[in-house]
Amino acid sequence: MRKSHFFVFLLLLFIGCFLWAGGGNVVTTYLPASTAVQSQEATKTLAGLWERTYRIVALKSAVQAKISPKNYIKLNDIPLVMQQAVIAVEDNRFYSHPGFDVEGILRAILVNMQTGQIQEGGSTITQQLVKNLFLSQERSLSRKIEEFVLSVDMELRYSKEEILEMYLNTIYFGSGMYGIGDAAQGYFDKAPSQLTLSESALLAGLPNAPSLYSPYVDFIAAKQRQAIVLNAMVRGGYIGPSLAEEAKSAPLKLAR
Repeated sequence: MRKSHFFVFLLLLFIGCFLWAGGGNVVTTYLPASTAVQSQEATKTLAGLWERTYRIVALKSAVQAKISPKNYIKLNDIPLVMQQAVIAVEDNRFYSHPGFDVEGILRAILVNMQTGQIQEGGSTITQQLVKNLFLSQERSLSRKIEEFVLSVDMELRYSKEEILEMYLNTIYFGSGMYGIGDAAQGYFDKAPSQLTLSESALLAGLPNAPSLYSPYVDFIAAKQRQAIVLNAMVRGGYIGPSLAEEAKSAPLKLAR
């Protein structure tokens, strides 16, 4: 399918999202018998519809308005092992899916059931980026549809490298640190380009549950999560078992 045709499909799907979310209420709130409260609700609904429409039609402008250039780190300045660690534990099919990954969701469910704990999530890196930039934590069908549409749109407008770069610069790493620049400095007092495999694996494990895995909150939990990341890197073929074991036992010098 040509990109132009696919974009039309996405736009229609997005309109369907509006209707499912109650966008049709805009009509009823403008009936002659509408009250002041109804008028306020109509204004609020229209504003929400405009915001959602703007995101998908002018996605790049919407993204630029959300991403701060302060301490923004280019992908070339982020170690390859850091990139691989994040992909291995968060979205190992990142380079092959179109923004959503049914196989990844099914695999995550299976792994989590087998281990009895949340080790893998079903959301792709693209979906997580969309949620970080635009969406609330609301759990509803309309929100999931919007997430799906924006994720596919993101994949059409940006390269995988650009998406990964934006993700690494906006994700929350715990202890008040957003983005790889702040995290590398805040946890290890160094620039991202200086991160080792051991340090990268620890940082890559934090976004899953930053309030729990921050080494400043629970160092043992952070190390356990680091091991999960390194094992995922081995399964993904990024590193060998011996290198993973070396990284697990490597000393970590925290900034504080």
